[in-house]
Amino acid sequence: MPKNSKVTQREHSSEHVTESVADLLAHQEPVDYKRSVLNVTGETWDKQKEGDEDLDAENRPAWNSKLQYILAQIGYSVGLGNVWRFPYLCQKNGGGAYLVPYLVLLIIIGLPLFFLELAVGQRIRRGSIGVWNYICPRLGGIGYASCLVCFFVGLYYNVIIGWSIFYFFKSFQYPLPWSECPIVKNGSVAVVEPECERSSATTYFWYRETLDISNSISESGGLNWKMTLCLLVAWSLVGLAMIKGIQSSGKVMYFSSLFPYLVLVCFLVRGLLLRGAVDGIMHMFTPKLDKMLDPQVWREAATQVFFALGLGFGGVIAFSSYNKQDNNCHFDATLVSFINFFTSVLATLVVFAVLGFKANIMNEKCVVENAEKILGYLNTNVLSHDLIPPHVNFSHLTAKDYNEMYRVIMTVKEGHFKELGLDACLLEDELNKSVQGTGLAFIAFTEAMTHFPASPFWSVMFFLMLINLGLGSMIGTMSGITTPIIDTFKVRKEVFTVGCCIFAFVVGLIFVQRSGNYFVTMFDDYSATLPLTVVVILENIAVAWIYGTKKFMQELTEMLGFRPYQFYYYTWKYVSPICMAVLMTASIIQLGVSPPGYSAWIREEAAEKFLFYPTWAMAILISLILLASLPLPLVFILRQFHLVSDGSNALSVTYKKGRMMKDISNLEDNDETRFILSKVPSETPSPMPTHRSYLGPGSSSPMEMSSAPNGRYGSGYLLASTPESEL
Repeated sequence: MPKNSKVTQREHSSEHVTESVADLLAHQEPVDYKRSVLNVTGETWDKQKEGDEDLDAENRPAWNSKLQYILAQIGYSVGLGNVWRFPYLCQKNGGGAYLVPYLVLLIIIGLPLFFLELAVGQRIRRGSIGVWNYICPRLGGIGYASCLVCFFVGLYYNVIIGWSIFYFFKSFQYPLPWSECPIVKNGSVAVVEPECERSSATTYFWYRETLDISNSISESGGLNWKMTLCLLVAWSLVGLAMIKGIQSSGKVMYFSSLFPYLVLVCFLVRGLLLRGAVDGIMHMFTPKLDKMLDPQVWREAATQVFFALGLGFGGVIAFSSYNKQDNNCHFDATLVSFINFFTSVLATLVVFAVLGFKANIMNEKCVVENAEKILGYLNTNVLSHDLIPPHVNFSHLTAKDYNEMYRVIMTVKEGHFKELGLDACLLEDELNKSVQGTGLAFIAFTEAMTHFPASPFWSVMFFLMLINLGLGSMIGTMSGITTPIIDTFKVRKEVFTVGCCIFAFVVGLIFVQRSGNYFVTMFDDYSATLPLTVVVILENIAVAWIYGTKKFMQELTEMLGFRPYQFYYYTWKYVSPICMAVLMTASIIQLGVSPPGYSAWIREEAAEKFLFYPTWAMAILISLILLASLPLPLVFILRQFHLVSDGSNALSVTYKKGRMMKDISNLEDNDETRFILSKVPSETPSPMPTHRSYLGPGSSSPMEMSSAPNGRYGSGYLLASTPESEL
């Protein structure tokens, strides 16, 4: 034993020496308490098991570089929603004015909760199941609920990647197959396909050639073999990217995260050079300030923030669990959150530059068609030539000239104007046609690209971008399943990943029936929204109110080397839980007010029609919500009444390089003290160091804080000479 230890001093001196656990243990050789007299649990020592645990702690996979990790988080959080959901919400909810509530909610809800998930994953170095079992075993159902939601989302999200793969391969031809309506033979006469003629070429290609969709969710129609094959390719891509864990998925992220930005910038430059692009952008960012007072706008902004960052899925926790403990996760949270926001704005610029171009094309087409009607009325003397302004030239008719002529005719023929069947052909009306989701990507955007020079090239780039955006999000979603399961149940990574992908493909066949698009809509609307909101509220409560915000802030101080801003203390403790509770209440009210339904494509009418879900579909819908939420009360009840073990009465202590690491499951602070020191608590010096920093409002002293119980776990032990604690 070193000569400067207090034990040695006591042997050579008559002076009283105060001992502490830290002092005694700092100079001891490694002791295995499972083989010592301190093993009072009756647990037999398993050398192989102990070796596996040590290997797991020391040899956990890690990111090759900080850049790889940041790209993985960006690839996960920046997904299809940034491209086809955010622009729609921005247009619908006040244009530029929508950015204000979105940015406010990103700062007070998104950033703090994103930072919280990054921090707990990095601190505990486990997936979502292990993290929440550690923080509060009774709320361990949070991790299982996250896995179920990830599974539901992954099922239909990969179908969208399959659709993009289909369009990607169809883009290698000129002209693009959705640029014109197909010609069918009716006997000896060739006619345009009636369904296409009544809708449009891009709409027909989407609903008939791609989905071959049925008229309702009740009409299965059998499997669509083309989409089945594309779904198989999509799951194969995900499986190959995930099979080696972050060693394989991390390398994929270099391409899948960066390539979409290259495409977006190219599209923006090309879009700005198109006629009418400025009209679209001006329309997009013209603020409608009255919308900011609408509660619905704030609800939709909060929902978008919530899903844009991937909160509650477990993917954020999974990725951060592979970080070193001294990584600055606060910087990561801020960087990724604002990159996500600026990506949404960039995508919005691209979308509305292209849609502005499309609106001008459609408006010109409208002017030409209605001008032909007016010429017909002039030739049949239904309209007088005196109604036409003298400067109007029908061979070079502009939108401005048509609008002037339209207003004159409407004024003079006020009583019989409707019978003429003339359209106003206003550019504003075209720009106000809100499209989102598949309607934006597979109908509106594809139609605009048919008018691009070198349209196949732009189509290939666009759908390759969608595939990469989807793949990045799918890797994060699947990590939310594989990481916690592998950590908890110690299954083999490759076998579980392959098995999970095969099982998901088989279950996902429901989405590649002819009625599959309606199931995608159902899962997208109902499988995740409410369960995830509950999950994130419980995550917030578990850390802020059960584990303790002050203790969590202190652990972050030790981990990061600096104390996080006071802002996080208040948002975690009060602001975020209240905002999330309001969002959950609003979501429940929205479900009750809006009857569950879907937009069906009616082949005979060549139009969409809103239909209500049948009884059996309602049963599936309710089952999705209940099944995703079931682990939360189930695990709570099982552990509250001790029907399953949560690792209680087990304390293992190991020493490595002068630092003590602990894993406590269900022991109270007093029990731990008696167990280790064999003294009553009042006689025991605190094992916590005396240099604890100020943690937040209401803490009188660092020592007072350190003796408080830490949720279900006691405070972490530190040596006086060690600046950071380790788990």
